[in-house]
Amino acid sequence: MQFILNMECLERKSRFQVAYALSIIIILSCPMNEGANILVVPIEGSHWVNMRVLIEELKLQGHDITVLFFSTSWYIRERPDLYQSIVVEMQGFLTQSSNEEFVGQFVQNMLEAMANESTLWTFVKFQYYISTFLHMCHSWAREFNIAVFENKTLLKQLESANFDLILTDPFFATGAMLAYYLKLPVIYNVRSLSSGEAHLLIAPSPLSYVPVLGSRLTDKMSFLQRTQNVIISLVQQLITDFITHPIYNDLCHRYLDPDTDIKTILSRADVWLIRVDFTFEFPRPTMPNIVYIGGFQCKPSKPLETDFEAFVQSSGEHGIIVMSMGTIVSSLPMHITMQIAEAFAQMPQKVIWRYDGKTPPNIGNNTLLAKWIPQSDLLGHPKTRAFICHGGTNGVYEAIYYGVPVVGIPLLFDQFDNLLRLEVRGAAKVISITTMQSTDLLQALNEVIYNTSYRENMQKLSALHKDQPESPMERAIFWIEYVARHKGAAHLRSESYRLPWYAYYCVDVMIFLLSLFIMTTVLTVLLLKTVCKIGWKRKQKIH
Repeated sequence: MQFILNMECLERKSRFQVAYALSIIIILSCPMNEGANILVVPIEGSHWVNMRVLIEELKLQGHDITVLFFSTSWYIRERPDLYQSIVVEMQGFLTQSSNEEFVGQFVQNMLEAMANESTLWTFVKFQYYISTFLHMCHSWAREFNIAVFENKTLLKQLESANFDLILTDPFFATGAMLAYYLKLPVIYNVRSLSSGEAHLLIAPSPLSYVPVLGSRLTDKMSFLQRTQNVIISLVQQLITDFITHPIYNDLCHRYLDPDTDIKTILSRADVWLIRVDFTFEFPRPTMPNIVYIGGFQCKPSKPLETDFEAFVQSSGEHGIIVMSMGTIVSSLPMHITMQIAEAFAQMPQKVIWRYDGKTPPNIGNNTLLAKWIPQSDLLGHPKTRAFICHGGTNGVYEAIYYGVPVVGIPLLFDQFDNLLRLEVRGAAKVISITTMQSTDLLQALNEVIYNTSYRENMQKLSALHKDQPESPMERAIFWIEYVARHKGAAHLRSESYRLPWYAYYCVDVMIFLLSLFIMTTVLTVLLLKTVCKIGWKRKQKIH
């Protein structure tokens, strides 16, 4: 009996050893998931903030990252622990002081334009200031592109680095142009292009229910609103075709291919990681190579540093209000700042205000000014009651993620449209900065904090946003690795970008069919006339 038991034990042990050996063979025979070699070409401001978040996650997944940027960058710094840096020397190009002066003047111009009543002249001034600002920015980008493509040593370095793909923000076209030159797959981390919202370049966008950025319209439009949407779209397209794209077309002809242009270059991306989520955005047509990663930078909040936590806890049952006007605009004109400070001083809540300017003389004891704040950790704190922001994409998605209602003070670009999307969902109150008095801000804060519907609506959006099979960050990482594994994703890319506009809209087909119809109609009429004449003549002969 003991012998039989020993034999059974030996047999089970042998089977286990065989299974273990087979599993080792299978594991060794499978290809190792090596990290991809990725070239990142970012742009400045808040765009760099969310690109850096993506870089950090890619680094954690074992990928090798190289970042290309210019030497006088405002925000991008060398980080040997996170990525390798390729720095293009641009002496005297876009210095920090010139940037602050330029942006400050632009904000002042926009505030003056918004201060007037909404008239045709106001619209013209608004578009003029925006197009002038963007033209200057693209002119700077042109100089950077020239510095890159004229540097033959740099280009050889990039060619010999054997990158698997380029990850870029295509608002400025450097990354897209390099991908074409190096014959590499390219992935966009994008919200909008200089021509408007990113979808407009590659996806069907019926203007009857897809509002363009800058229109401040919803997807439910009256006849006049649809007319407004079409006019704004045409204006933006004209600015793009005759002001922005010519800046790059010359470079495309010079360095890439005399038969190509920047629109074609931008349209050939393998995957578009668009920073949009349909919890927030209006429904619209899409394309197979568009991946939605809105809110990808959001993650569970961490405990606050001791000083911030002590200030938050001192608020008692009233809680705190968090205010930030984004990365680019660190301060506002003093008369506006004083109106905000006066409203804060009358609130029972404590206020943490990201502010980098001259301290307003009427600042209240309940308000903490800081050049930097842990914004996401503050929004995730249970004592946070409201978030005052300018409506930038990063801040809006953080507010949705943490379920914090918003008081919006839009300043520039897509901020008006972003906040409108929250307002129509009952999760935000929007006020105009140019006409705002302290009483307006005070009333808006009281409504958002004490009318529970705002928090409830925002928490519903938060629940919908989080209820996904994978997180936006996981989705972004998967598609970057997918493109790296398969050396591109051309099978997902529509060839519509190769079509001329008249072929895309089938104008030539409609003209052909209309001509055919007219010819058929004319021939039928002529035939009938001939038949009638012959019949009439025969009738006359009979009589």
